[in-house]
Amino acid sequence: MLTSLGFIFLLGLALAALCQKLRFPRIIGMLLTGILLGPYALDLLDPSILGISADLRQMALIIILIKAGLSLRIDDLKKVGRPALLLSFLPATFELAAVTVFAPLLLPVSRGEAALMGAVLAAVSPAVVVPRMVYLIENGYGTDKQIPQMLLAGASLDDVYVIVLFSTFLGMVQGSSASMADFIGIPLSIVMGVLLGALTGWLLARFFEEAFTRGRLVRNSVKVIVVLGVSFLLMAVETRLKELLPLSGLLAVLSMACILRGKSPARVADRLGEKFGKLWLAAEVLLFVLVGAAVDVRYTLGAGLASVALLTLSLAIRSVGVLLALLGTPLNQKERLFCVIAYLPKATVQAAIGATPLALGLPCGKLVLSVAVLAILLTAPLGALGIEKSYARLLQPRQE
Repeated sequence: MLTSLGFIFLLGLALAALCQKLRFPRIIGMLLTGILLGPYALDLLDPSILGISADLRQMALIIILIKAGLSLRIDDLKKVGRPALLLSFLPATFELAAVTVFAPLLLPVSRGEAALMGAVLAAVSPAVVVPRMVYLIENGYGTDKQIPQMLLAGASLDDVYVIVLFSTFLGMVQGSSASMADFIGIPLSIVMGVLLGALTGWLLARFFEEAFTRGRLVRNSVKVIVVLGVSFLLMAVETRLKELLPLSGLLAVLSMACILRGKSPARVADRLGEKFGKLWLAAEVLLFVLVGAAVDVRYTLGAGLASVALLTLSLAIRSVGVLLALLGTPLNQKERLFCVIAYLPKATVQAAIGATPLALGLPCGKLVLSVAVLAILLTAPLGALGIEKSYARLLQPRQE
């Protein structure tokens, strides 16, 4: 395992630095590292690492969500409430509908299998979008109109919506029927996640404040460990209550960090944000290398031009959904274009659930995985590159 971790960090950082020197996003180098080291290429990663890959990716995602929450201000979120909510489901719905309609015309799948494929493809990648929106918030690009805050919140909610739909369509393809309770679970999962996270953030802030009042200074490093531990427990609560109550652990983590910032002194919140920013340096490498390792390029070769055409068409229709979600906002044409670009990348959810239909022995499993892999390889670099190359031209820097 230690040898594998050495390869992941050293080669991941080396290829990331090479891509940065070539003016490409660092994420491309990390994804390539994972593909090269993974079981479908050089096979240099220990099976024990691959066995806990999903958990390690989730840990890395938790770190950046905490960092994101500590960068958000509650007042900013209130200002972007409606468009952020629309971005959480409208683009994904448009893309899912497009795949459901056009996939049977381009690929050998039934309408139900096409809906399942659409649910796999529809999610935007928080792993790609969130760290870049945090960077824009910290550097003041688009913050006068709360654009990065809006995209960050929308991308975090988007995954909850899509994963619930995926579970519903998976049951339908396997032969069970979808009930109204499955769809009611979507808003309930969001609300319960936000409420649990808000309560947890408030309690943590009170705990740190009480410790300070009693003269027991809690070092920032200890606070980081406490916040991380609580975040892992929030994710565990989602798993434990899955059958009884739908709840989004990732949203609970984001909400907790956001409330913790609002209820803590600015200096304390900023220091915690810095600490998690340093943790993200290592977590980012781990996340994207392991996402790359989950990519089986062999399936991509069998996807064909029809899959490329389907992805192109579905992304175009998804972009219409983004633009509709932004109606009534004060954004100009350049800023709306940036939002469309920022909502292109796919990686995390596709890597996590793309192989599920194949693992369950569904006839469409191999094709769903092929298209999911192709979506990662095409949109993750395209979206990351688009964001990094366009934000300075399309967004206004903060007005002092």
